[in-house]
Amino acid sequence: MSKTEHLAKDERTNSVCDLMRTNTSEILQKIELQTPIILQGYTDLFTKYLHSFDLMFGTCRISEKQFFDKFGINHSVMDETASYWNLMKNVTTLQIESYSKFLQDYFDFRVSTMESFDKSINAFLEYYSQELSKFTKLNR
Repeated sequence: MSKTEHLAKDERTNSVCDLMRTNTSEILQKIELQTPIILQGYTDLFTKYLHSFDLMFGTCRISEKQFFDKFGINHSVMDETASYWNLMKNVTTLQIESYSKFLQDYFDFRVSTMESFDKSINAFLEYYSQELSKFTKLNR
């Protein structure tokens, strides 16, 4: 078999790297394509939550007023309750913001790690290619 025939045969054969690259790329592309669908689903879900709670609490207010008026409960109690719930809302909002910041930092870290990994792989492959070419020169 001539060198040209041998090279042509090698080009027809799948390599492990080609198989891994192709399959990994297809999986990651599929995940990437699903991300907007998932995000839109969460957006729609939270919009529905907001609507349902607004409706529920709006209806509840009418009943509550009748209840407080009927039993003569002092409405100043509600001022203290409002202060408590505002505090709880602020704590929850702060936790949401902190978690969002954590996620952003986490993703930034992961991207940075992948960039470092890419640089390491490129350096390794360059070294590997140089050493492999030395080896093939020796075998000629």
